[in-house]
Amino acid sequence: MTRTITIDHLARIEGHAGITVVLDGSQIERVEFDVFEGIRLFEGLLQGRSYLDVSGIVSRICAICSHGHAITALLALERALGIDVSPQTRRLRDLAFQGASIESHALHVFCLALPDFLGLPSVIALAAEHPEAVATALRLKKLGNTIQEIIGGRAVHPVNYVIGGFGKLPSVDQLLLLEQSLETGLEDCEKAIALLRSVPVPAFVDEPIRCAALIPEDEAFFFGRAVRLSDAADIPVDQYRSLTNEHMVRYSHAKHSGHDGRSFLVGALARLTLHGDRIGGRARDVWQEIGPRLPCRNIVMNTIAQVVELVYSVEHALELVDSFLRTGLAAEPPVAYRVRAGQGTAATEVPRGTLYHHYELDSTGQVVAADVITPTAQNFANAEDQLRATVRDAGEVAEETLRHRLEMVARAYDPCVSCSVHVIRAG
Repeated sequence: MTRTITIDHLARIEGHAGITVVLDGSQIERVEFDVFEGIRLFEGLLQGRSYLDVSGIVSRICAICSHGHAITALLALERALGIDVSPQTRRLRDLAFQGASIESHALHVFCLALPDFLGLPSVIALAAEHPEAVATALRLKKLGNTIQEIIGGRAVHPVNYVIGGFGKLPSVDQLLLLEQSLETGLEDCEKAIALLRSVPVPAFVDEPIRCAALIPEDEAFFFGRAVRLSDAADIPVDQYRSLTNEHMVRYSHAKHSGHDGRSFLVGALARLTLHGDRIGGRARDVWQEIGPRLPCRNIVMNTIAQVVELVYSVEHALELVDSFLRTGLAAEPPVAYRVRAGQGTAATEVPRGTLYHHYELDSTGQVVAADVITPTAQNFANAEDQLRATVRDAGEVAEETLRHRLEMVARAYDPCVSCSVHVIRAG
């Protein structure tokens, strides 16, 4: 007898998606991560536009990751134009990425995922039972936004990032404000960890997780020139299509990715799995205390990996700000350059995983072609594998319990569904 389990609307994620499971007796016939977010044709919108317009346009792909999109686009354009930015510019961009990580992880861990761990239906119910946890999360989110506002000019859709540098550098007073806010942020991290110590992490799925993440090229954890997989050779960023291999599926407006015919995970758990040796300080202590233990076969632990990264980002952002205050910021203008035809590819690690931007320019600087591949789009195939394993391992649990587990697994990826839906090519 055929039975269908449908989650029409997956709550507490960014965008619109659902889950469909079709069973024939105890056999799993289909597991589908249904994405019905409206198609947004960003790559097509960029064609024929000036390279100067690109960063501002692509920052509109996502309000959560607007700084990540803007900076990744600039990195790709700078490679197309042959520009090498200064170490100071790199470190300021690094600081902006730490702000994005703090903001995004605080929101997902405490407002979107934690209600599941505590058996609560929403962040509103969480606020009623644990008001300080929600207040702490909102303060941390504000901290991340403040960093992005000071470095990028606005908390959302930045205006201060330009080709080769910055329009305006932060002032000493702004850096002092960040220093004080980050010190308070470390105290808030301790409050959050105190709560998490008593929260059990469900372990209802046990499935191998194949990971992919950028190889950090310097102290900036979120920048790199090649991607590492847990079971394959490293792939240079400019060969990203050999990793992502995007293809359409009939039930989704978003493409799926796979490497050698298999899915992979990007995001916090993948980064810790492949490059966790770079995590030190209080973040390392938190990791040893609450997990995840590696190799991890429980995808729900991706949320706990985000907690480790959250603490890391607050610590690293404070180190960056303190270094700027000690040495001062040089009043350097953006790097001079000449417009030319070329192409460039860049990848960064944004909160949900590896983000790719690729651009081709003509001799006047107009965009000939553009390609953006987001972390969530890469994760969909892996999410379906983990959802299938969740059904497989469920046994004779009630359907409502299974539905709740499926939702938890999907939310563990912190999916940004709107980001994942860009363009469909016919034929």
